[in-house]
Amino acid sequence: MRIIDLHCYPGTQTWIDCQGPYVDALAKYWKRDWVAKEEDAVVADFEGAGVEACLVALDLETTIGTPPCSNDYVHAMWQRHPERIIQCWGTLDPFKTETVMEEARHAVEDLGFIGFHFHPIMQHFAVNDRRFFPLFGLIDGLGATVMIDVGTTGMGAGMPGGMGAQIRHAHPASIDELAANFPNLKIIMAHPGWPWGDETTAVALHKGNVYWEMSGWAPKYLPELLKKDIRGRLQDKVMFGSDYPSMPYERIMREWDELGYSDEVRAKLFHGNAERVLGL
Repeated sequence: MRIIDLHCYPGTQTWIDCQGPYVDALAKYWKRDWVAKEEDAVVADFEGAGVEACLVALDLETTIGTPPCSNDYVHAMWQRHPERIIQCWGTLDPFKTETVMEEARHAVEDLGFIGFHFHPIMQHFAVNDRRFFPLFGLIDGLGATVMIDVGTTGMGAGMPGGMGAQIRHAHPASIDELAANFPNLKIIMAHPGWPWGDETTAVALHKGNVYWEMSGWAPKYLPELLKKDIRGRLQDKVMFGSDYPSMPYERIMREWDELGYSDEVRAKLFHGNAERVLGL
């Protein structure tokens, strides 16, 4: 079966460096060393798991002062490995007001990206902040999609004050308001949305332009109601993501298998919905 992985980070030193002070906290959160791999080793991981990867760029320069893992960086990696990397999610820092609009156009028109990923907790903003509606209006006009984290994050977890980040910025209510104001904008919620799982489900069901990918969470630990909804009322909404390199592919795939979904549901989850909604 085809497996489209919507949420993969580059895993290289450039990506590690852009996380700055969060590296040690992430190692504790995931209970393993948080270290870089060579690019060829990252691609070998994708090949070994049989996934077609969508890379995610990351820009935390405004909040922690590190150089971004930039749009041009992930694009170059895509171009070197088109057999395993099939698309990219660009990164935009909404606080870079002098350059963000130009960067959005560059990522879509020049680099051919499918859309943009936002990390509201670590980027210190909520997507329903109307100061940034012109940016989302531009993205909508470009025909691009947005992927937005919902729920808590391992970045800053356990650190004093969470390094100034607020998990409330990733509440699904922000997605609800954004979707209502931009009904033609396709929105992918990233991660299971803990601790607001029921509210995240409600947004996915209520807003026709909102979908949901299940990265960054061991499948066996998904809430029981969510496991049930994936085989039922959410089966046309959910998509697969790994949050690579957060967890080994072997574990992720084994635990999805153990949930016992039908071939029809698995096909929608692993590739069908992404093909239909995103044209992959």
